[in-house]
Amino acid sequence: MEKTWRWFGKKDKITLAMLRQIGVEGIVTALHEVPNGEIWTSEAIEDLKTYIESFGLHWSVVESLPVSEPIKYAGAERDALIENYKVSLANLGKAGIKTVCYNFMPVIDWIRTDLQHPWEDGTSSLYFDKVRFAYFDLKILDRKGAEADYSPEELRKVEELDKVITEAEKDELVDAIIVKTQGFVNGNIKEGDKNPVAIFKRLLALYEGIDRATLRENMRYFLSAIMPVCEEHGINMCVHPDDPPFQVLGLPRIVTDEQDIDWFLNAVDNPHNGLTFCAGSLSAGEQNDTRKLARKFAKRTHFVHLRSTKAMPGGNFIESSHLEGRGHLIDLIRIFERENPELPMRVDHGRMMLGDEDKGYNAGYSFHGRMLALAQVEGMMAVVDNELRNGK
Repeated sequence: MEKTWRWFGKKDKITLAMLRQIGVEGIVTALHEVPNGEIWTSEAIEDLKTYIESFGLHWSVVESLPVSEPIKYAGAERDALIENYKVSLANLGKAGIKTVCYNFMPVIDWIRTDLQHPWEDGTSSLYFDKVRFAYFDLKILDRKGAEADYSPEELRKVEELDKVITEAEKDELVDAIIVKTQGFVNGNIKEGDKNPVAIFKRLLALYEGIDRATLRENMRYFLSAIMPVCEEHGINMCVHPDDPPFQVLGLPRIVTDEQDIDWFLNAVDNPHNGLTFCAGSLSAGEQNDTRKLARKFAKRTHFVHLRSTKAMPGGNFIESSHLEGRGHLIDLIRIFERENPELPMRVDHGRMMLGDEDKGYNAGYSFHGRMLALAQVEGMMAVVDNELRNGK
């Protein structure tokens, strides 16, 4: 597999020169400065592509060309936004950029409640605490009907937490869940917004009455519309699984497990309609066996995210070492190297370590932590390559 790295453009504190030195081959990036829904021009694409190539690297994967919210909830602007999306895809294809990662998660992308959960060795990881998430939902958002989504024991723990939680901790929850993890991913809420909770509640309201079946049909509509452009320009679309892969905040999530993946691949049965196999997102769901999913969907996978999670008590989970956890990464590497060996892959959500926490990196996208992860994954890849050469 090709070793790639998610890079956030020319303003990223992690430079392309740094990435060249640690063995990165391809770059995963986007035109982050272009507002959602606007066209990615050929000029802007070529400018960034040329800049990447000047460092001896190449633009391997787009992550992401965002799917605007009105496309997901079928707003009045849907068709116009899809037309813009098609123009952007065509411009990418003409520039030779053929793999586009995207997601179809309503409003909110990946969710964590703690961006620097400490390990005993002094490093830290992203962490999901279900009770703290329930507190955010019930006490900060005050979402109507939210109580029905939690067990009596979880509701009791929320009430206990409410007696001791500080205002600073509440602010940290808002930051972790809807500000620092979302602004650089989907652009819906940005750091500096004066009232992110109010903005978030307005976004949630757009999905009232949208259930899983409706969201699925909206995804089918979108994919059906863009597939002719993908066929013309040889572009592979690869949807990212929902993270975590279960329903949250009353929103439907439709890329959570084997059944969901089967559905969208068959709904628009085209080889250009494929999967981003994110081992971390999938492993965060206890219903998922990543090895089984990889064996089944390897041929329809266009991009791989190699990371892993560890289950914790109470439905919590933490980003684990890339060598451990429920991701089973070495087994996945064996499967993909046999079944689809030309795939781009990137490590993901590395630990904060060796001063990463003071550098202002995007949450989950440290330098030293991901560099360690890349070294670990590169070692696993070397083992698998040796096995294949020796016929094992």
